[in-house]
Amino acid sequence: MVIAIDGPSASGKGTLARRLADHFGLPYLDTGLLYRAVGWRAERTGEPPPEVASSLQEHDLTDPFLRGDEAGQAASRVAALPEVRANLLEFQRRFASQASGAVLDGRDIGTVICPEAPVKLFVTASVEARAERRFQELRGRGADPIRSRVLAEMAERDRRDSERAAAPLKAAPDAYLLDTSDMDADAAFAAALAFLASKGFRSAGP
Repeated sequence: MVIAIDGPSASGKGTLARRLADHFGLPYLDTGLLYRAVGWRAERTGEPPPEVASSLQEHDLTDPFLRGDEAGQAASRVAALPEVRANLLEFQRRFASQASGAVLDGRDIGTVICPEAPVKLFVTASVEARAERRFQELRGRGADPIRSRVLAEMAERDRRDSERAAAPLKAAPDAYLLDTSDMDADAAFAAALAFLASKGFRSAGP
């Protein structure tokens, strides 16, 4: 079973993907970390992003700084480069092709990376809801963010991700649309499990 989960930043797709991977006992890949690692290393070292992408290894995804906002903005910039996306394609497809199956989340999993995945979800939420989540997340880390700036940066990232020529952010035609604007993580998980059950997928555990 391959579960492809796409959606914009702070929609809750990462939390949902990890919970589904745990529930079904599947390996999980946050593909956004690939682009964060490429963007962050390229900006620090001056290496061309496509070269960084072609040499990326799994251990490069462990840097805790990759979870920060600067790395996220760097990821959005390099993700618009077709050469970067092409060089990361095999990494992602190899992960998805494991005999056990896998859960992958990102922005083009159901449309480009795993278009034949039997389960596709597009997790979204209003830009205001997502900006508020990011604002609270940053405050929880001890930062002192400005709400209006967080909202503006979120809207700008949405624009870049949806308007880029290479694999723009969009839902696959056969993806289940899950709007989490008014949902907490438990409600989103329950909705996703109900959808998977309707497709014939249930956990073998208790």
